[in-house]
Amino acid sequence: MAEPLLAVQDLCVDYVTDRGTVRAVDHVSFELERGQILGVAGESGCGKSTVAQALLRILPPPAVITGGHARFEGRDLFALDEAELRELRWKRISMVFQSAMDALNPVLPVGEQIRDTLHAHRAVGARVARARAADLLEMVGIPAELIHAYPHQLSGGMRQRLGIAIALALEPALVILDEPTTALDVIVEREILEHIRALQRQLGFAVLFITHDL
Repeated sequence: MAEPLLAVQDLCVDYVTDRGTVRAVDHVSFELERGQILGVAGESGCGKSTVAQALLRILPPPAVITGGHARFEGRDLFALDEAELRELRWKRISMVFQSAMDALNPVLPVGEQIRDTLHAHRAVGARVARARAADLLEMVGIPAELIHAYPHQLSGGMRQRLGIAIALALEPALVILDEPTTALDVIVEREILEHIRALQRQLGFAVLFITHDL
């Protein structure tokens, strides 16, 4: 039997403070197959985003992984060094963060933010990067002529689509979506969810979908 794309076993994460230790993630286990969508649902503050941040090893202090294992494509995520993590992040696992405006650079045009992602992980020329950025914008439903726009000039739905475009730039095997439709109205929310589903069918990536809304 083939090994799952992602296998998490007994993951524990604690927040260590001067006032004591708080267990945020308590022996969480799950498996995710290639091309599968897995929902992680729970109330706000229950540790859903902490699970995602632990998998990418981007937990902010004072959060600490205190137990468990996580294997992705056969590799132990918690045993990788920084160079290995850099090769993994965005190339094989990417993430769309909950608040698009907070995750985007407000002083860079949207096209440049996509190109920065490409240049950081691949040796591509400027012309190829510009063409790829335009293609990605079109793919998520943003007109390519907005490539020179700044994040504040886009609607909330467009900013979230931009986050998805950046997450897909390097064609990862797994995309973590951390409440990608938060603060959007129900019509835009449905459009984005349908777009994510269409892209997932087209490109075949797996999705870890974090939400508080069943």
